Amino acid sequence: MAEEVNRKPYVRGETWRWIFRHPRYLRYMARECSCLFIGGYTLLLVAGLKSLSEGRAAYEAFIEGLRSPASIVFHLVALGFAMYHSATWFNLTPKALPVQVGEAFVPDGVISGAHYAAWAVLSLAVLYLAGVF
Repeated sequence: MAEEVNRKPYVRGETWRWIFRHPRYLRYMARECSCLFIGGYTLLLVAGLKSLSEGRAAYEAFIEGLRSPASIVFHLVALGFAMYHSATWFNLTPKALPVQVGEAFVPDGVISGAHYAAWAVLSLAVLYLAGVF
């Protein structure tokens, strides 16, 4: 038997532009990319702990570095991505964790709202403990 030849070979299509075809894909990729900034911020916190363990001069130099415009922009971008990541997770929670009371399920808005309320209370508690209020 002769070898069969494929007359329509596979042609590789778009490799990365698929995320712009639908807004849902773009939101998905923004959420996935948010982990890079959150991970970077985590590494920054670890670097701060390391400088704290090295003594007062090293920690003051670290704090002085945080006052640079690039650091401030990074913190704002990381905060934005962290808030976006949290909000998308809270909106997804009712689908991942449906709560059933009797025969009925708790409405999605109640579950998401409880998460947002806990987020607000904990944020206010941290701000209070930090001396902002």
